[in-house]
Amino acid sequence: MEDNEKKKVVYSRDAIEFVTVAAEFCAYLEQSEGRKRKDFMGTVLKILPLLYLKASLLPAVEGAEDFLPEAFVSEQDYEVMRLTLADVMGEKDDYLDFCNEDVRFSDEPAMKTISEDLADLYQALKNFVETYRVGIDENKYEAVAEVGYSFSLYWGQTLANTLRALHRAKYAPQDEDEDEDEDGGED
Repeated sequence: MEDNEKKKVVYSRDAIEFVTVAAEFCAYLEQSEGRKRKDFMGTVLKILPLLYLKASLLPAVEGAEDFLPEAFVSEQDYEVMRLTLADVMGEKDDYLDFCNEDVRFSDEPAMKTISEDLADLYQALKNFVETYRVGIDENKYEAVAEVGYSFSLYWGQTLANTLRALHRAKYAPQDEDEDEDEDGGED
């Protein structure tokens, strides 16, 4: 593909809007320490559908098979993010994953956590956003190809599962005792 065609993809309205939403999502998660759970869930429940929509509108492009995107999120960064989100979510973090393919072959449902799902999304999207921030058009093009491919294969389903789990955590009927602990996080 010619450089001009790649620039059309990289600077297309859909790609720029996706970068914008992905960057906002990452920034919000990075600032989540100490947030009240109710507020946190409300905001993330608004961002995730927009993120899904913007990802589904990305131009379908094929990247180079030998391109390896740079990993900006280290294992330590990932773990700090996961632990921070687990703290915010508190006892609402765990959920049963019925969409997992392995559940069909098991007697036990798969337990997942919202915090790990959000950290997975953060890692994929932060790496993408940082590739754009660095500013090399060829890498941006490859990042669009990679994020679109991984959306269809992995993180799109993770996002949908997390949205379902967050919806349940926020809107499920609660015991009166749980109302006192509803905010999570620190005041």
